[in-house]
Amino acid sequence: MAGTVTILVSLYFLLPNTAFGPDHPAVSWLAFIAALVLIATLLLRHIRDVLMEREGTHPAFAIVVLMCMTVLVFATAYLALARSPGEFEGGLYTRVDSLYFTVVTLATVGFGDITAHGQASRVVVIVQILYTFVFLTASATAVSTRLRSQLRNRSGANRAGRQER
Repeated sequence: MAGTVTILVSLYFLLPNTAFGPDHPAVSWLAFIAALVLIATLLLRHIRDVLMEREGTHPAFAIVVLMCMTVLVFATAYLALARSPGEFEGGLYTRVDSLYFTVVTLATVGFGDITAHGQASRVVVIVQILYTFVFLTASATAVSTRLRSQLRNRSGANRAGRQER
């Protein structure tokens, strides 16, 4: 899992993102919406697998990777928006800045060193907050439910093995 997340973060820093921003607003918004819908669909599928306790699936791994992808999609959107004057105050200039702003927003810390001032950036912040409440909270709950279930099954099997002796 750590390897997959490392690859995703590396791609975020290495791939060019010149196709997004004020020079290509339609492409930018379409890619942003499509990415969020795709990730949400996949998250819901894996959450369903957890709730239905489907054997042979590995939803926890997939959910963690999709959660990471969500963060990177929002970071990419913020970086593209920052190319338009007036969208952000406080210095959102680099990929690290946009990743930082995404994580600070996700964690609801809100240091205030970078703030959304433009209408488009405020809309994306609102979308991120709602997306986090709905999809990432449900995903984190599903992962913890799956892990608790696996631990319960293992401890039950261990107890049963000890009783047979």
